[in-house]
Amino acid sequence: MNAIIRSISKLKPSNRQVMFGLLLAIGAALGFSMKAIFVKLAYNYEVDAITLLMFRMAFALPFFVVFAVIEERKAESPLSINNILVISLLGLIGYYLSSLLDFIGLQYITAGLERLILFIYPTMVVIISALFFGKRIHKEALIALILSYIGIALAMFHDLQLDGEHALLGSLLIFGATLTYSLFLVGSGEIIPKVGARRFTSYAMIVSCLAVFIQFALVRDLSDLVQPMAVYGYGFAMALFSTVIPAFLLAAAIHRIGAGSTSIIGGLGPVATIAMAAVMLNEPVSVMQIVGALFVIGGILVLGMKKP
Repeated sequence: MNAIIRSISKLKPSNRQVMFGLLLAIGAALGFSMKAIFVKLAYNYEVDAITLLMFRMAFALPFFVVFAVIEERKAESPLSINNILVISLLGLIGYYLSSLLDFIGLQYITAGLERLILFIYPTMVVIISALFFGKRIHKEALIALILSYIGIALAMFHDLQLDGEHALLGSLLIFGATLTYSLFLVGSGEIIPKVGARRFTSYAMIVSCLAVFIQFALVRDLSDLVQPMAVYGYGFAMALFSTVIPAFLLAAAIHRIGAGSTSIIGGLGPVATIAMAAVMLNEPVSVMQIVGALFVIGGILVLGMKKP
């Protein structure tokens, strides 16, 4: 590590910025990839999806409250009622509903397949933008769509052989999570320039946390909060290492090297999840799954390298 730091320090300032941006993007990709691993490990203790999601949000909430206070003090004017309503709606779609579908889906499929399906969100954003905003689908986006969905089909075949109908149900749930997250991204692109990225993220996360708390209060008992210490640990790990830290690493990476390069590096995510799932969860890895992963990553690379 010291050798890496010394090597970076010898680079020109512009190259140093790029190198730090690359490291930040890698850190963000690895952090997001670990979420599925924490969820699957927690499920070994028979905790349900709603309770586990509640722990994740409960541990993450204090961080985002602090960030919201800091951003509000720096803001020149308070949020308008209209902006608050839009942020709340997007928070419910992108951070609450998407997370809920994701956690439930992980009860039925492998962590590797979950990450692959989630990773097709850039292609879904392209489709949504074309359907609702009349944006043309370019050649690179069409190639990305074809490659990505071929890859998902191959990876799904691997899971269907293992668990049949449950794998299909889990895949549909994760696809729903990807769709809602894509809708969130399309909508957030309109509101973020008006309120700021960190301010938007903080308030959207606070709203989603409150929604999870309300759902837990309606459908679960307080006794469900009594869980083994390991479940609390995985909930905290998800909040810190797979929610808060990678979110800010991602923002810093985009600031230094741009969204296109950052999204390309995000291609490490599915590979990292499949590797960690094989080592930590003993999930089987087949040639079909590896080929599917390569197709999906190839599709996103094509999309990420498209010139503006």
